Amino acid sequence: MTKRIKLNAVTVNGPTVSPGLWAHPDDRSREYRDLQYWTDIARTLEAARFDSLFFADMLGLYDVYRASPAPALEQAIQVPINDPTYLIPALAHVTENLGFAVTISTTYEQPYPVARRLSTLDQLTGGRVGWNIVTSNLPSAARLYGHAEEIPASDRYDRAEEFLDVAYKLWETSWEDDAEIVDKAGKRYVDIDKVHDIGHVGTHFSVYGTHTVQPTPQRTPFLFQAGSSERGRQFAATHAEAVFLNTPTAGATKTIIDDIRRRAEDAGRDPASVLFFPKITPITGENDEAASARFSDFLSYSNKEGIFTLLGAWTGLDFSTSDDSRKIAFLERADQRGLVESLRRKQPGARLDVDELANVFAFGTSWLSIGGPEKLADAIEEYIEETGADGFNVASVVQPSTVAEFARHVVPELQRRGRVQTEYQPGTYRQKISGGDARVRADHPAAAVALQAGVSR
Repeated sequence: MTKRIKLNAVTVNGPTVSPGLWAHPDDRSREYRDLQYWTDIARTLEAARFDSLFFADMLGLYDVYRASPAPALEQAIQVPINDPTYLIPALAHVTENLGFAVTISTTYEQPYPVARRLSTLDQLTGGRVGWNIVTSNLPSAARLYGHAEEIPASDRYDRAEEFLDVAYKLWETSWEDDAEIVDKAGKRYVDIDKVHDIGHVGTHFSVYGTHTVQPTPQRTPFLFQAGSSERGRQFAATHAEAVFLNTPTAGATKTIIDDIRRRAEDAGRDPASVLFFPKITPITGENDEAASARFSDFLSYSNKEGIFTLLGAWTGLDFSTSDDSRKIAFLERADQRGLVESLRRKQPGARLDVDELANVFAFGTSWLSIGGPEKLADAIEEYIEETGADGFNVASVVQPSTVAEFARHVVPELQRRGRVQTEYQPGTYRQKISGGDARVRADHPAAAVALQAGVSR
C-alpha cells in the first residue's frame, strides 16, 4: 500500500516568514492582525485537504547578531509576534477537519495553566488540537520572564519532563469519563467521587488539586516536539507522537529519524507510531520555468541582515564578528557539505563569502525545493522514500501565496498519484493524522500515568 504523505502548513502569528520578503508585493503577512486573513488561510488549507496549520512561536527577541535586538526589530525577524493560541477557536469555527498545532514552551510557564489552555482548545475545536512542546533557549526570553539568565539546557529538559508528568496527570487521571452526571433532579452536576486530586510533588513543581476542565475529546492533545539536540531527541523518543524537523537535506533528515525511532523502540514504544515532518520550503508555479523565475524574484528581496539575525539566534554566533573557522564549523553541522568544500578549495586565507552564505540560507535551513508540479511531486516522493518521513511542514516565502501556490499546483498532482488525501478521515486530530484511537496509545507515557493512577482507559 502506498504511504500517505501528510501535510501541515507552518507559520507564525507575525509579519515575517523569510527575511526581507515582507517587502515583496505579493506578501500580505503584515495583515496578521486581521482575523479575516487567518480564516482565509484556514479555508485554503482545508480545501486542499492539509492535515493541519502548525504555529511556531518565539518568546524573546533575537539579539545575538551585532549584539543587539535592533536588526531583528528593523527587519521584523520574529518580531512583532502575537500569541497564536487565541487564533485557534476562530479558525476552528470556519473549518470542520483542519487540525491546529500550537507551540507552547515548558521553560517559563506552569503546567496547570498550560494544561487548562490546551484542554479548553481541545473542547472548543472538537478534538482538533496539537501541542508542539519546546524548551526556550533565548536569554532575551529569560529576561522577559524575570530571570537574570537563561536556564541551562539540561535543567530545561529536566523541567520539561516533570512538566509533562504533571500535565498527563491533569489530563488523564483527574476526571473519570463519567464524572459529569448533570443530575438536575438530584441537583448534582458532578459525581465528586470520580474527580481526583493529582497530588503531585516533585523537584520543579508541587501541584495539588483537580483539573478544572472535564475530559476533552483527546484528553492529552496530539503531541509534537521540535528538538534535535541529543537531549531533545531522547525527549522526542519518549513523548512525541510527531516530530518537526528543520533539516536542509534528506541525509540529515534520515539520520535524525533513524536515531529517534531507535530510541523510541528502546523506550518500549512502537517506532513506527512516531511521525516525522521535515520542513519544506517549496517554490512552485505552473511549470519549472515559472518556478525558477519565482525563485529569482524572491531572492532579489532577501535581506542579509535578517538572515544573519536568524542564523545568530540559531547558532549563538555573531556573524558580524565571528571568525571564519567557526562559521564553517556551523555549515558542517548544518550539513552544507557542498558549500564547505567550495570554501576550502579557495586559496588559503580567503575570507568567507558572506553573499554566498546569505544566499544559501536566504529561506532558512530547511529543504528548499524549486520546480513545477511534476518536478516537486517527484522530489517529494523521493524524499519520503529516502528518509522514512511521514509528511512535511510546508513553509512560506511570502504569505499566503507560497502555500496557496503549493496547494494549487502541487497538491493536485500528489492527489492524482494517490499520495495525499482527497478526503478527511473522521475523528479527532490524533485519529485523522495517525489513525487509531482518539486518546494516546497504550505504549505512550501518558497512558502509563493513567494506568499507575488506576484510571481505566
